[in-house]
Amino acid sequence: MKNSKLIRLAQMSLLAAIAVVLVMLVHFPLIPSMPFLQYDMADVPILLASLLFGPWAGLVILFVVSAIQAFLFGGDGWVGLVMHFVASGALVVCTGLFYRYKHQHKLLWAALGMALGTIAMALIMIPMNLIFTVHVYGTPQDVVMAMIFPGILPFNLIKGGLNSLLAMLLFKALSPFIRKNKEMIQPQ
Repeated sequence: MKNSKLIRLAQMSLLAAIAVVLVMLVHFPLIPSMPFLQYDMADVPILLASLLFGPWAGLVILFVVSAIQAFLFGGDGWVGLVMHFVASGALVVCTGLFYRYKHQHKLLWAALGMALGTIAMALIMIPMNLIFTVHVYGTPQDVVMAMIFPGILPFNLIKGGLNSLLAMLLFKALSPFIRKNKEMIQPQ
């Protein structure tokens, strides 16, 4: 029992480390007119953790990675931490909960969770930007409103969609290994 918990903790730590490395190495603008909106792949291993270990594990890993990104890699400090955790948290929770919902057609439910999570992530970023970008950074509200439809909304839909697609492809590719070793990979 203790051994399986230790293995699970090591697996979760490995996924968190991969997410941190991806934050360091892979980041580029998706929308040329708004280069400050940087795509990163950190949510891919976090989504894998949510599928493998459940949404709570995904949220814990997300928080750790968000904190490291926010304070060590110039991710806008506590504001970046809150915005990333809330937005990606919607994606992680939807994915994990929908995957656990049915015993049949789990990948279909995971895909539905990822799709709904991506939409939730994009929609959540509208009020998050209106609150934090306006009130903390002092950007005029009309400037933020003007960026929502040409930038903020499509960026988050693309980012969530790409990360979900990559996570689903990796999860599907790892499925034989996961089935073979399912006693070591069980949510708590």
